[in-house]
Amino acid sequence: MKDNNKVTFIRGATTASGNSPEEIEDAVVELIDVLISRNNLLKTNLLSITFTATKDLDACFPASVARKCNGLDSVAFLDCQQMHVSNDIDFCIRIMAQVLLPPNSDIKHPYLRGASNLRPDRC
Repeated sequence: MKDNNKVTFIRGATTASGNSPEEIEDAVVELIDVLISRNNLLKTNLLSITFTATKDLDACFPASVARKCNGLDSVAFLDCQQMHVSNDIDFCIRIMAQVLLPPNSDIKHPYLRGASNLRPDRC
């Protein structure tokens, strides 16, 4: 059977409750779980995720958390520091995920916790 999936990009974000490895892990695991469940993704159709984190998050790497906690060791991950902008949301983790989805799929961009203010149109 011919695979008709297309490469699609899904954005999302969340906030950690603080700058500890446990708080970052909680936020990342929730964000990735919601990304997968809301979009009915097969883990094998998740190609890559770029994470950005605000400068107040430096206790661990979000990509390392995602790789270990979600069984996504075959996914390409990249961590970057989000550009600093005054009055930005504190403890914010953003993602851009490259995935394979069937054509005409209804894409659901997960904006969770305090990051829901970034894109209220997508929450």
